[in-house]
Amino acid sequence: MSLPLSVLDFAIVREGVSVREAFLESVELAKTAERLGYERVWYTEHHNMSTIASAAPAVLIAHIATQTERIRLGSGGVMLPNHSPLTIAEQFGTLAELHPGRIDLGLGRAPGTDQAAVRAMRRDARAAEAFPQDVRELQAYLRDQSLVPGIRAIPGAGTDVPLYILGSSLFGAQLAAAYGLPYAFASHFAPDALEEATAVYREQFQPSEQLDKPYVMAAVNVIAHDDPDVARQEWEWTKRNRVKSMLTRGRGGFQSFTDQDMDVLMASPAAQQILHMLTYTAVGDRDAVRSYLGDFAERSTADELMIAPFGSTPEAARDSLRVLRDAWGR
Repeated sequence: MSLPLSVLDFAIVREGVSVREAFLESVELAKTAERLGYERVWYTEHHNMSTIASAAPAVLIAHIATQTERIRLGSGGVMLPNHSPLTIAEQFGTLAELHPGRIDLGLGRAPGTDQAAVRAMRRDARAAEAFPQDVRELQAYLRDQSLVPGIRAIPGAGTDVPLYILGSSLFGAQLAAAYGLPYAFASHFAPDALEEATAVYREQFQPSEQLDKPYVMAAVNVIAHDDPDVARQEWEWTKRNRVKSMLTRGRGGFQSFTDQDMDVLMASPAAQQILHMLTYTAVGDRDAVRSYLGDFAERSTADELMIAPFGSTPEAARDSLRVLRDAWGR
């Protein structure tokens, strides 16, 4: 296979693990990805979630950049309605000056949280409506072509950090196409519009200073192991853990359930909706995941695959990266 492979990291806070330990696990995942030849690692922005510690992607990127040497690092993404464009230009401009040639800036329109957290961040709930204008303002700061008279991003100006539009609907596809930017589809949790959105993006793409032809990145979950039975066990754990964490989100952390409780919960309509989010998940040994991802790449017309590695332990997640890399080739 010739498509580049990259990694999406949520800085997962596993049950019984501290936030600091979660960050240490993210460092090891990035080191593993670098050693195995993955293209980049991106970090998500989520807030008010007890199981995800990536609330401040720029800070996390800064730390992990000092622990790695070559691999590109970026946001997957910064939820721009939560921030002023100038602030993000300064943050990622700082990163680009410290680690030239290694920083990406993926941008999303969703808040990455609930409305209570949006209010706590002092942001207007209607800020998402200004997303297209905010992207242009941010891009201009990074190019040292500010659209705001008298304002420059220092640092940031002239770094021209590459921008990527993240999305799970036609809106993001159309915006990325109109602006001539790479488009990353969040099919790892929002599978329904994948084919339509990537087709629209390719059909409507307009070349830009950053990009002369369409570039699609598609996210997919991967659970890989040399033993397919172990991979299937990890898949069952992942499904149950995802349902438990999402249905108890905002209730003060992890909740205790018996196996019987979980069996009932897994059969509920709410659980089925959550499991639908995991539609695009490759599970199995090297041959199985290679075959699945080959089909997925064709379906999504992807130029690059963004891998979300799952597992009951950090070692299992890193093992998924190893098995996939061995299967995919270098």
